[in-house]
Amino acid sequence: MATQEVKRKLAAILSADVKGYSRLMGADEEGTLRTLTAYREVMTNLIGQHNGRVVNAPGDALLAEFESVVDAVKSAVEIQRELAKRNADLPTDRRMEYRMGINLGDVMVEGESIYGDGVNIAARMESLADGGGICISGTAFDQVRNKVNLGYKYLGEQSVKNIALPVRMYKVLMEPETAGKVIGEKKAKPRQWQKTVLVVVGVLIVVAAAIATWSLYIRPTPPIEVASKEKMAYPLPDKPSIAVLPFVNMSEDKSQEYFSDGLTDEIITALSKTPKLFVIARHSTFAYKGKPVKVRQVAEELGVRYVLEGSVRNSEDRVRITAQLIDALKGHHLWAERYDRMMKDILAIQDEIAKKIVTALQVKLTEGEQAVIYAKGTNNLEAYLKIVEANWLLHQSTKEGVIKARLLAEEAISLDSNYALAHNTLGRCHILEIWLGLSKSPKEWPMRAIEQYQKALALDSSLAEARIRLGYVYAVMIRQHDKGIAEGEKALALAPNSADVVNIYAIILTYSGRWHEAIPFYREAIRLNPKPPNNYYRHFAMALREAGQYDEAISLLKKAIGQEPNDSLAYLGLTTVYSYAGRQEEARAAAREILRLNPKFLIERLPQGTHRDLAIVEHENEALRKAGLK
Repeated sequence: MATQEVKRKLAAILSADVKGYSRLMGADEEGTLRTLTAYREVMTNLIGQHNGRVVNAPGDALLAEFESVVDAVKSAVEIQRELAKRNADLPTDRRMEYRMGINLGDVMVEGESIYGDGVNIAARMESLADGGGICISGTAFDQVRNKVNLGYKYLGEQSVKNIALPVRMYKVLMEPETAGKVIGEKKAKPRQWQKTVLVVVGVLIVVAAAIATWSLYIRPTPPIEVASKEKMAYPLPDKPSIAVLPFVNMSEDKSQEYFSDGLTDEIITALSKTPKLFVIARHSTFAYKGKPVKVRQVAEELGVRYVLEGSVRNSEDRVRITAQLIDALKGHHLWAERYDRMMKDILAIQDEIAKKIVTALQVKLTEGEQAVIYAKGTNNLEAYLKIVEANWLLHQSTKEGVIKARLLAEEAISLDSNYALAHNTLGRCHILEIWLGLSKSPKEWPMRAIEQYQKALALDSSLAEARIRLGYVYAVMIRQHDKGIAEGEKALALAPNSADVVNIYAIILTYSGRWHEAIPFYREAIRLNPKPPNNYYRHFAMALREAGQYDEAISLLKKAIGQEPNDSLAYLGLTTVYSYAGRQEEARAAAREILRLNPKFLIERLPQGTHRDLAIVEHENEALRKAGLK
């Protein structure tokens, strides 16, 4: 099997992060973000002036590379001195101090990114540095001790995770009186030094061989920091919990982004169908897309034990996929694989990845459960690719995207009329066309959507997404609430861990007048999707409003507005909740925001027939009128 050679180079690496960043954010998010932005600009400019480049800068962290260790150290010293001046103008508890680590080492290069021991050691040096301080490795020290007019303090040998031998560590002393001094260093005896070199060389040969073997099967990744149960935002579920991160598009053609995203979607969908797993929803994991986040961070923020990550490179008729499943609590890989296959094998690869995840998590499935998880697809590659792109466009919810998605779905059906997912996608297009004002006959198009969902289910009765969306159309759009609930219950049985299925079922219950039953499902949906889109918050708030739980409803709507400040529907809900709660002044303030966003707003243009009990609609309208809307 042909393999791609790993590109390597020697580089000076600077790793930095903010000391006490969580405390600063907890005290003042906006002020901390302003300071962070200003300080990062200073750092980026000084790194560039010293012939370096910023590789990435996630959150409060920063990673940069230089061709020269001298340039790296000079840059770090200038940055710390400049930031110290700026911090002097801030209150003590608002000062932002960076810790910095520098290492000279071999790194692996993939596009603009760098990986490997050279980076890991720099990160270790940074973690041991003081706020406002710089620590460097022995390899970096050997290059700069006589070239930069600074002092150094030897801090001994430090263990680095996944590095065979301890690493020498030095603290950079920036005070003028320490220039030229090396404090605390002990020189090794000649014979001992020679023995040490021989041992190091031997170990390096072994490590190099191991890396070469490993690289044949999967792209090497940095060491994994262990996640903490105590730091998790949510308690761990009582069954295996997993987050599937967006697969990285490694193709030269960046327009192929839809393909890597589609692969991620398919894996999430497959895993969500088993009640024996807890699977985080797409919207939450895609919040990390394009960001060099750590597995520990993902696990702690989403409250899961396992994380799947990978990459996709497709070229003409071939595809290369890497995937690795990580146990965040133990900090090691459970399973890793690379697939070099023909593009026509993509559906089989998706199923194989899902099966290997289930096996690695020691989940035993019945034959019936397996049949549901590995559902029917298509053997027509062109049809498959059209639906992957169509669904990618639908996630963006733009008018242009929906129009193009509908054309793609129709083309896919013409290529394979028995492709269930294509009919489901076309049904979604019809519904979005109604909400976006693209349909010429809004009363007719729900029936078109129903027709497509029914065709999809006739071809594949296990397609939970088609069933839940059919239930939504019945209950919310044509007021056949009992039919909607029946379809929702079937969808929930098919995909109990799909956040969207759980959320839409809660919406069906809400508009059917069963909001007390809906509330627990909304809570479950948000646990499955901790970073949800606004529609989760808005519908949940309506159920809480009808149940008289006004304070929580207001809190959820404010979260929605915090995510999307121009969400007029969130302001609409907020106006009614304030009015129901007797807080008329705040209701009028929310109503003014509606008019700011839509000066031509009229109550009569709102949907008037969605609830089973039409008295609820009249109550809403009266609340809007009391707030000053017409």
